[in-house]
Amino acid sequence: MSTLDEADRREYYRIEDMIALEITPLSALEAASSEVLQDESPLFNLLSELHLSEFESQHLLRQISERDRTLSSYLKTLNKRVELLSQIVAQTVLGQIGELQPVMLSEGGIEFHHPHPCPAGSHLSVKLVLMPQALGLLLRARVVDCQAHAGDYRINTEFESLTDTQRQLLARYILQKQAQARRLAREQQTSAPE
Repeated sequence: MSTLDEADRREYYRIEDMIALEITPLSALEAASSEVLQDESPLFNLLSELHLSEFESQHLLRQISERDRTLSSYLKTLNKRVELLSQIVAQTVLGQIGELQPVMLSEGGIEFHHPHPCPAGSHLSVKLVLMPQALGLLLRARVVDCQAHAGDYRINTEFESLTDTQRQLLARYILQKQAQARRLAREQQTSAPE
């Protein structure tokens, strides 16, 4: 269920990004269901589970790190190996989802361009792969606005029924992108001729 109004949606920080995105309209029955969306692609589900489990285990790694640095170093090395394997899975998944495309992303929703209109109030399954971590998320969204734009449609959505983990993963990703943009801006200012 959606609880975001226009003022709440603007409260979230929005970033411009390039992500792999697949949009599927939900039937009225699927939209009304409170069940977690499942994807038919086992590789996409594997990618999502890899990132969710890594996120959920971070606090355990911090606790181990405080007690045993050697064990912590070893677990971080294993984590890096799993991350490299997830990059391989991500490349395969990206081939299935399609090319990266520009979007506006926030914790509250996503704005994207689509070749077909999606009426306001309709519900969508939004499969996205956030780069470069190849974070795969399958989210529910409600269309807030759909306008014709240069041969396609600009569609504004708000996410619905995000789990706490999904929201935290999105927030962390957005903060990382925001910090990266600030670093890049600082580097450009310091390297610019005076």
